[in-house]
Amino acid sequence: MSNATLSPLPESDRPDAAARLRDALLAASFTADGLLELLGAPAYAALARSETVPALRATRGDTPLEMLVRLFLLQQPVPHARVEGVLPVAECLESGWLVRAGGAAGDDLAATVDVRPYGGPAGEDWFIVSDLGCAVGGAGGIGSRDEGVVLGVGGASTTLAGITVRTPVSAALDLGTGSGIQALHAAQHATRVTATDLNPRALHITALTLALSGAPAADLREGSLFDPVRDDETYDLIVSNPPFVISPGARLTYRDGGMGGDDLCRTLVQQSGARLREGGFAQFLANWQHVEGEDWQDRLRSWVPRGCDAWIVQREVQDVTQYAELWLRDAGDHRGDVAEYQERYDAWLDEFEARKVRSVGFGWITLRRTGSAVPSVTVEEWPHPVEQPLGDAVRAHFERLDYLRAHDDAALLTGHFKLAAEIVQEQVGLPGAEDPEHVVLRQHRGMRRATKVDTVGAGFAGVCDGSLSAGRILDAIAQLVGEDPVLLRDRTPAQIRLLVEQGFLDPAE
Repeated sequence: MSNATLSPLPESDRPDAAARLRDALLAASFTADGLLELLGAPAYAALARSETVPALRATRGDTPLEMLVRLFLLQQPVPHARVEGVLPVAECLESGWLVRAGGAAGDDLAATVDVRPYGGPAGEDWFIVSDLGCAVGGAGGIGSRDEGVVLGVGGASTTLAGITVRTPVSAALDLGTGSGIQALHAAQHATRVTATDLNPRALHITALTLALSGAPAADLREGSLFDPVRDDETYDLIVSNPPFVISPGARLTYRDGGMGGDDLCRTLVQQSGARLREGGFAQFLANWQHVEGEDWQDRLRSWVPRGCDAWIVQREVQDVTQYAELWLRDAGDHRGDVAEYQERYDAWLDEFEARKVRSVGFGWITLRRTGSAVPSVTVEEWPHPVEQPLGDAVRAHFERLDYLRAHDDAALLTGHFKLAAEIVQEQVGLPGAEDPEHVVLRQHRGMRRATKVDTVGAGFAGVCDGSLSAGRILDAIAQLVGEDPVLLRDRTPAQIRLLVEQGFLDPAE
C-alpha cells in the first residue's frame, strides 16, 4: 500500500495545537448545528451525496463560518487575511493543519485534511478528520486514485454507531477504526479504548479525530483484525465496520477485505467470541454471500462462535450485478476507461460465478457472550425502516432472551408484563365485516415491528399493565369468550413468548 500521492497529515502528537484549533472552530460555530443553519437543509443533505455546488453557493460571504466551510469541507483555498483572526494560523501551519497554497510565498491557505463537524448523541460537538475529498458523501471515486485513502463519515459508520449498545464498560475495541468514529463514540462510555487498523494512515487520522473532538486518546495498534491484540486481552465491547466488500482481489484498503468471498466477515465474527468478556457485546456490519443450494441463514448461524448469543439482521439483498455496479461506482471506475470498466465488471461476475453466488446480503451482526448452556441464535430479514439509535433496543432484546430462557411456560403464566411504549393495534378486514380477518400489533419505536395476533393475543396485550399475572389475565379472557381456561393456558404461552421476544411486551418484574 502506498500513500505517496496523499497529502501530508497534521502532527498527531500536538494535542495543544488540536485543542486551540478546536476552540477556534467552536467559536465560529463550525458545528453540525451551525452548518445546518448556514447551509439550509437541501444544501446540507447534498453534501452527503458528494454534491458541493449548493454549499459553495451558500458560502459566498465573508463570515468566519463560511470561510471555515470552504476551507475544511469544500477544499477551497482561502486568502490568508481572511483566516487570520479566525484560526491560530501560525500554529496551524507549524503543526500541519494548514499549508500555503502555491508554495511558501502563497497568499492563500489550504487545509491538509477534511474536517467535518459531527454531533454526538448527547449533543457533543465533535469533528471527524479524513483525507481531502472524503469528508462528505463517502469515497466519491477517490479510492481509484489511492488505496490508502481514509474516508470520513458515511452511512455505514453512523449505522454501526447507532446500533451499538452504550453502557459503561472498562475496555472497548474498535477493529478497523478508519477515521476513528467508533473509537470516538466508545470513548464516551469506556474507560479504555483500543483501536486497530491495517492502514497506519488511518491510525494517525484517528488520533487527530480524537484530539480535535476533545476526547481521550486511544491505544492505537497497527495490524489486521485481531492480530494486534494479545492473547490475554479481552473486552466488554468490540465494534467493527470492517472492509466487508466481497470483491475480486483487495484493490482498495478502505473497503476490500483481501480474503476470498465473505471469509473476512466470517473470520471476524468467529474470532471475536474468545475476545469477549462474560456479558460483553461484539457488533459488526457485514456482507454475506447467498450461495446456490445453501440457506443463507444456516450460513450465518455457522459463523456464530460457541458461548455466544447472536442476533443477525439482514437489511438488504442485492443481486450480483447490482452489487458489482455499486462498488465499481464507489471507486469511480464508471468514470474511467470504458474497456477497463467492463473488464473489472466481468472479473466481479467471474468471481461470483466461480463461488456460485447469486446475491449478497448486508446487515448487522450482534454477539453477546453468555454463560447459558444453550445460546440463542436469531437470524432474520428486516428490510423495513427502524428508529435509530437502536443501541437500547439491542440491549433490551438480549435481556428479554435471558428472561424467556429462565422461565418455562408455567413460570411465564405467573409473570407480570407491560405493553411496550407506542404500540398500536390495527384491525384488518373487509369493509362492513362484523369481525376483522386478523389483528396486527405495530411498534412505533425501535425495530418498528408488526405481528399478527388472534383475538386472545390482542386482548391479552391490551390489558398488560403489570398489575395482573399472565395466568389471571387469561382466566378472565376465558370467562369472557366462553373458553376452557385450562386449554387457553395451554395454548397461549407460545404467543406470549413471541410478543416478549419481539419487544411488544416487557417483563414487569
